[in-house]
Amino acid sequence: MDSEASKTMELAALGRPFSLGMLYDCRQDSLIPGMTLWDRDDLENDTRERPKPNSDFEIVASESIEDKSSVLKVEASLKASFLSGLVEVEGSAKYLNDQKTSKNQARVTLTYKTTTKFKELSMNHLGRGNMKHQYVFDKGIATHVVTGILYGAQAFFVFDREVSEKENHQDIQGNLKVMIKKIPCFAIEGEGSLKMEDKDIANVEKFSCKFHGDFSLEKNPVTFRDAVEVYKSLPKLLGANGENAVPVKVWLLPLASLDSAAAKLVRQISIRLVQESQTVLEDFSDLEMRCNDALRSTTAQQFPQVCKKLKTFKAMCSEFKLEFQRTLAKKLPSIRGGGEEEAVLAEILKKRHSSPFNSEKLKEWMDCKDREICILKTFTNMMKNTKIVPSPNGVHEEILSAENAVCFAFTSLGRDEPYLSALSNYLKGTPESNPHTHDIEKEQWYLSNKVADEMRKKAKLFSDFAEANKENKNVKFLTVGLTNETQKGSSIYLYKDGLSVGENFEPPSKPEAVTVCDINHNSVTLKISPPRFGAENITSYSVEYCVSGEDGWQQSTVSKAEEVTVSDLMLNTEYMFRCRAVTLAGVGPVNVVSGSIKTLPCSPPGKPQVEPNSSEISVSWDKPAELGPDVHILSYFVEYAPVENGMTKEKWNQMMARAEKAIISGLQTETEYAVRVRCDCGVDGQSKESITVSVSTTKRQFARLAEFLKHISKNISSESPSLYRLPLKEEDIDIDGCRMYIFGKESMRQNRTIMLLGATGSGKSTLINGMINYIVGVEWKDNFRFKLINEDQSKSQAESQTSEVTVYQVNYQEGFKIPFSLTVVDTPGFGDTRGVRRDKEITEQIRRLFTSANGVSEIDAVCFVTQASLARLTATQRYVFDSVLSIFGKDVAENIEMLVTFADGKQPPVLEAINASGVPCPKNDIGLPVHFKFNNSAVFADNRCISDGACDEDSGDENFDAMFWNMGAKSMEKFFTALGKMTTKSLLMTQEVLKERKQLEAAVEGLQPQVKVGLAKLEEIRTTKEKIKEHETLMTSNENFEIEVDVIKPVKKDLTQKGVYITNCQKCSITCHYPCAIPNDNEKRGCASMDRAGMCTVCPGKCIWSVHFNQSYRWEYVQVKQKQTLQELKDKYEKATKEKLTVQDLIERQEEEIMHLQDMIVSLMDQSAQCITRLQEIALRPNPLTTPEYVDMLIEGEKSEAKEGYQARIQALEAMRDRAVIISKVARRDRLTKTEEELSKERQEKKEKKGLLNKITNFFRF
Repeated sequence: MDSEASKTMELAALGRPFSLGMLYDCRQDSLIPGMTLWDRDDLENDTRERPKPNSDFEIVASESIEDKSSVLKVEASLKASFLSGLVEVEGSAKYLNDQKTSKNQARVTLTYKTTTKFKELSMNHLGRGNMKHQYVFDKGIATHVVTGILYGAQAFFVFDREVSEKENHQDIQGNLKVMIKKIPCFAIEGEGSLKMEDKDIANVEKFSCKFHGDFSLEKNPVTFRDAVEVYKSLPKLLGANGENAVPVKVWLLPLASLDSAAAKLVRQISIRLVQESQTVLEDFSDLEMRCNDALRSTTAQQFPQVCKKLKTFKAMCSEFKLEFQRTLAKKLPSIRGGGEEEAVLAEILKKRHSSPFNSEKLKEWMDCKDREICILKTFTNMMKNTKIVPSPNGVHEEILSAENAVCFAFTSLGRDEPYLSALSNYLKGTPESNPHTHDIEKEQWYLSNKVADEMRKKAKLFSDFAEANKENKNVKFLTVGLTNETQKGSSIYLYKDGLSVGENFEPPSKPEAVTVCDINHNSVTLKISPPRFGAENITSYSVEYCVSGEDGWQQSTVSKAEEVTVSDLMLNTEYMFRCRAVTLAGVGPVNVVSGSIKTLPCSPPGKPQVEPNSSEISVSWDKPAELGPDVHILSYFVEYAPVENGMTKEKWNQMMARAEKAIISGLQTETEYAVRVRCDCGVDGQSKESITVSVSTTKRQFARLAEFLKHISKNISSESPSLYRLPLKEEDIDIDGCRMYIFGKESMRQNRTIMLLGATGSGKSTLINGMINYIVGVEWKDNFRFKLINEDQSKSQAESQTSEVTVYQVNYQEGFKIPFSLTVVDTPGFGDTRGVRRDKEITEQIRRLFTSANGVSEIDAVCFVTQASLARLTATQRYVFDSVLSIFGKDVAENIEMLVTFADGKQPPVLEAINASGVPCPKNDIGLPVHFKFNNSAVFADNRCISDGACDEDSGDENFDAMFWNMGAKSMEKFFTALGKMTTKSLLMTQEVLKERKQLEAAVEGLQPQVKVGLAKLEEIRTTKEKIKEHETLMTSNENFEIEVDVIKPVKKDLTQKGVYITNCQKCSITCHYPCAIPNDNEKRGCASMDRAGMCTVCPGKCIWSVHFNQSYRWEYVQVKQKQTLQELKDKYEKATKEKLTVQDLIERQEEEIMHLQDMIVSLMDQSAQCITRLQEIALRPNPLTTPEYVDMLIEGEKSEAKEGYQARIQALEAMRDRAVIISKVARRDRLTKTEEELSKERQEKKEKKGLLNKITNFFRF
């Protein structure tokens, strides 16, 4: 007997119903129920039993058959039987059959094992001759008998967790294992111990649980918490005495040891062959899992061709596996019983290895399918805005519901695979000539480099095309798997209105290049290069653009790839540009121009206007017609170059200009030049160049300008030097008291404007003549001089030689010693014998010149002409300065210059006098006013000694004249150089000063009679009040008692002077402005008494301008005697208050009226103060009058006139002065004294109670 056959065997029960004395066939690993060697009573009476308590738990993370078998203590032979299907397991052993269905499962198993007792047979059973049923040995149906059983129970908690694509399988497995290890701890700690952190709770909720055990449970656990509860209850489920325990392990005694005639186990299957068989089956299990995962994938479900192949493969593998297990189940008992040799099993395994079901081939095919699915997934993920249609029939439904449809087809998914055919043929028993010739990889369509490259290109074109048209509702994008042998790998089908247009449509790629050719202020020109792919399907191109940072794209369409200009863009704005091709099916992807493109800050300057002479070209141009937001033109670049044969000969020369004009100098005579201009906008960049113009310099005719002017001027004196009057052209400017003369043709040169002012006799007219001689280039040695101003010799030196404000426009000509045109405003001399009225006329003439549309609107220098010898300013001189300075706004202060006449080489004394007077003007380094010295004596001096050499002994004076001439020329040069650098000032503020001054004069003139009337009215009421008090007793007893008082009555005074106009208020019966310069009633809004809103600043009612009229009379107020009774006085106040009044009430009402009249008069004067305040803000030398000072002036006037009743009026004015002082202090924000505050508060309260406004309005309505 074989030693192996005589050994006792230990065997895992695996849930099978073992009992002592039961027969067992090890050849088939099967129990022999119903037949034993002993009677039942004998078996029960003579068995031995002893306790065997033990419990243990274990964590199993492996899913291999080897590890599972190890946990269940299954040895190799039994494992072989289990693998072949000979053994059917029950209870906890079903754990062996629990296989993962997916590679994406993380699995950890918690095992629980316990034993309770051990039972065995005794020698009463096994001793020789003790077997009652010996015939069993002869039957040969069993090989072993059960002699010992270990009782207990086992439980397996199988925890699964799905692992997503984004999760790490190893991390999930580790986390699962950590949580499962805690279950025994939870069970030991008892009730309430299952406390976990939030993250652990969230984690275990994803666990699923399956239970395999030898315990009877009411409900199997499915969650982690269920598993914990079941684990806690397991010890109790065995019963108090372990009565619910089951066999977990058995001991088998060979029957041959009891009787040699019994059947016996000849040989066991070698471990090597068992392991090899185990590997084969595990490989099939692994393939099944991979097939399951592949079939569950979205890609396999989207493409039925792939799904069909996977199912076919899985089914054939399953069929082969079952057949393999049936063969094992048939061969194992025969080998174990000695019927066949072990080599039979080895041959079976070898045959399997050489078949198409070779593990390597199977795995290779599955690897290819996984790769195919991955490739399909990659491509479909690329295809945004695309619907995947599972079948070709679904495609037809989709294309009928859209105007256009583009379909990407995977054309090789359904192609036949020889390897699958080989598997099928093998199972059918059809032999193959050479089963090892299958190259599975070569059979895969996607592994062809050519096919793969072509498919990648088509997929990219298709996905880009779909993405570009995602907003287009008229086109659908589809993906499908179908078979088309003519198009390997893939193809793109195009459908229109449900009909196929083509099965190899190539969508256009983005244009190969989009480059910027030109940038303008409102347009950008792009050059488009055609796309690399799909060019034959393009119908047009779409150029799209939007402001950087915004989303509103606009588009422009062109028919072919060429230069295209995008117009109507905003200036100085950054734009994004992109371009795409357009087909019948939709638009292609965009090519975005790299970076943003900023339009130019402004349009080009206007076309240059040129004016040439022999060596210079004067250029002027208009500002750009369009300027971007917040763009400022800092300067201009003037570019010029010689032209030869219509082409610029050299590179462009460039010069910078600050204004819209420039002079190009240093040019060759009689030469053609090209000229253009561009703007410089600083950080915003430059504009495009303007239109280029061509101009030729002229031929020089005269060596000197002065000689040419002498040739065209009129001789007015033949003395030495000869005098010539320059040819002037008078321009009608339609300004009363002003004239304008123009010298020379209009020039494009920059213009400078100076205004000359001075007292009569200061030498102003001669100085202007000296200036013109300097400008045109007259030299001392020349025997001729020019006159711009011809003095009236009939007038004395006490009267001004100039009677009107005269404007001389001296236009630049070639040969000028100054580089600009010059406007000279010559004013009549102030302070002549005609007095202050004449000076006011001059001021009014200047005002009209500055405010007229045809007048002067800007100025560069205000020049005071004064004699050098004045050691101090006379009253006349101070008056001249104050009169002139009061015309201008403060912004002109830095443009004031002192032109000192009759000067010699020394410092003129008049400068210190000007400083002492406080004239606002620029100062030099030593604190003296900026000035220029001139001596007019040399301008027209006889210079014959120089010209003809005929000098006598007294001709030494010529040297002095020449010296003064040279000194004057140097001063002229300095003056005009400084003038060229002056900042031009607008006369807008000066115009405002003149207007405010006019309104102030009108207001003061209009308010003075009102104030006088108010004072007289006060006197009237006070006198009435005193007489009522004096005769109170008589008036109380006799209401018809009369008293005589002085009252003010308005009277009309006819106007006798013709051409004089007036502004009367029809509502207030007041003369608001006299004399007025406006004859038309419809234009009275422009009267000096009206403010900007058209309301009168003079009349008590502040009435609108439309109730003011020109009339043939003016209103004056006279004082007359009038008798009044008590009843008449009472009626007047009772009518206003609607109350019956006593004499005492009447007196109180009169006191109130006195107070209101005082407030009204102060208010009238305060209007003047407001005008004065405004003038102080804007005028160079405003009227320093303030309201209290104005009252003082009225008081002095009353004293000097000393008319009847003046003392009472002075008393009233002095009483009101305190109130005026308070108002003045408030205006200056000075701190009031306590008494003043109380007085002001008291007056204000009374004013609010009694309604001052109505009192003022009705004051003059007698």
